Amino acid sequence: MFWHNIKFKYKLTILNENTLEEVVGIHVSKLNGLSVLLVTCLFIFLIAGIIIIFTPLRNYLPGYMNSEIRSQVVENALRADSLQEALLRQNRYIMNIQDILSGQVKADTVESIDSLTILRAEELMARTKEEEEFRKRYEEAERYNLTSVNSSRVAAGVIFHRPVRGVMSANFNPSAEHFGVDLIAAPHENIFAALDGTVILSAYTAEYGYVLQIQHMHNMITVYKHCGSLMKKEGDKVKGGEVIGLMGKGKNEEEKPSLHFELWYKGSPINPEKYVAF
Repeated sequence: MFWHNIKFKYKLTILNENTLEEVVGIHVSKLNGLSVLLVTCLFIFLIAGIIIIFTPLRNYLPGYMNSEIRSQVVENALRADSLQEALLRQNRYIMNIQDILSGQVKADTVESIDSLTILRAEELMARTKEEEEFRKRYEEAERYNLTSVNSSRVAAGVIFHRPVRGVMSANFNPSAEHFGVDLIAAPHENIFAALDGTVILSAYTAEYGYVLQIQHMHNMITVYKHCGSLMKKEGDKVKGGEVIGLMGKGKNEEEKPSLHFELWYKGSPINPEKYVAF
């Protein structure tokens, strides 16, 4: 009954108002109408998908931002921060000039404008007693921890690429001898080099499976463990964002494969979460 009703044809007629002569007569059914509607929707979605895939609009979708756009975003953020710092320094410089002209600071002082600017900044940002105590405790604790200070300073201007498109399942925890982060991704997902460098280890181990190590500038090394397969051998030069391997398969159908990623500086592990946007 339902199939007969949806296939039942109706006649759509257009008549001449003066002569009542039939101009056009079309036989249609509900099935024809639904078919035309579905084809139209499919065509619209197809056109929209083509526009998004083959135009820069894809960069606005989560996970589709390429390395070049990402580098530009980081560079613009650093540039904006530098411009803000330069503007604040210029404002303090102008305030010092006003103090000299008003007589609050003697013109024959041995202090330079730069030293006056530093003093002005300290006056504008007066430290509280709590801040002084915190600074003292922190400086005492970090007095001999030169590795963390140097690594942060060196890695601050470096743009790291995400090693794999996935979700973090375990954080950096050196106290538990976990010197990196674990990233869960789909089987056979591409593994990317975090920075430009040279492959110094490409091997299979019984404990970590396929392992790859890359030597980078500033005495930094990245380590990729539990890979499914490797595409680079020892001595190969790689670029940041270049595919160096593939994810494997999980232990079972329900478990997805995991990549263990480590970042080392001068023989000491550092937290990759501070420098890589996972």
